[in-house]
Amino acid sequence: MKIGFIGLGNMGGPMALNVARAGYSMTVHDLTREAAGPLLETGASWADSPAAVARASDVVFTSLPGPPEVEAVALGDDGIMQGMTPGAVYIDLSTNSPSLVRRLAPLFEARGCHMLDAPVSGGVPGARAGKLAVMASGDESIYQKCKPVLDTIGDKVQYCGGIGNGTICKLMHNSIAYSYCRAIAECFTTAVKAGVEAEVVWKAVRDGAVGRGVLLDASLPRKWLSGNFEPDFALRLAQKDVTLATDLGREYGVPMSFSNLVLQEMDEAMDRGWGEKDSRIFLKLQEEKAGVEVRFKEPWKPG
Repeated sequence: MKIGFIGLGNMGGPMALNVARAGYSMTVHDLTREAAGPLLETGASWADSPAAVARASDVVFTSLPGPPEVEAVALGDDGIMQGMTPGAVYIDLSTNSPSLVRRLAPLFEARGCHMLDAPVSGGVPGARAGKLAVMASGDESIYQKCKPVLDTIGDKVQYCGGIGNGTICKLMHNSIAYSYCRAIAECFTTAVKAGVEAEVVWKAVRDGAVGRGVLLDASLPRKWLSGNFEPDFALRLAQKDVTLATDLGREYGVPMSFSNLVLQEMDEAMDRGWGEKDSRIFLKLQEEKAGVEVRFKEPWKPG
């Protein structure tokens, strides 16, 4: 299988190197030839345009900053589509727009080609080590054909379903990550202003349920995502804890907008008579606003 790779920056360069080190024949392209230096040293070939990469490849990867760059490289003059032959596969590793991905895929299909979106998570260290989460979506048979190459890029390669689903998962992942950072910031600033050293509050959070990953590994899948609201920890107790936390913020003059939003929704859930239900039941309010219920299809099992 001949591989093409376009976009050899902080993420793309290390990912491409891991593909090359796995023994694949490669053709590469970037805005500057200098970026391709480490790949050329492994025996990869240089191409002067995305179209030239596509002409030389069975599978073409892109790792680009965002939707404008992806669209230009895919559809522009001397773009990927200009060079692809029937049966070839285009895989976009960028954090992209689901709407663009779903618009591009039929255009490639009309030329007898295929497209997968496969955004990655794990940062530059993960890219260098080949330890990325890869969220791939598109035609499953094409995914299976390309999975051995994806396995050289990441150690957790997941099929996410129809085209664009992987990109949606990546966007939600990143939004959760930065929202989590913001929630941590308001709680840490409150704690420090109330007299706790930063290292102490960090260690306390790291060693507690949050730092141990209990939310994603156990409590959310076992309770909310399974629709099981028999109480482990009652909502009335969680509401009391968040009330005390926001009271502390007000006492020390620290804005706690995220925590107050959570408290507002917990108060609404209490008004519905859910106080003795599991604390995660207040998440049903977001489901109501979104008009969708979030549940696993099969019963959740640990591990």
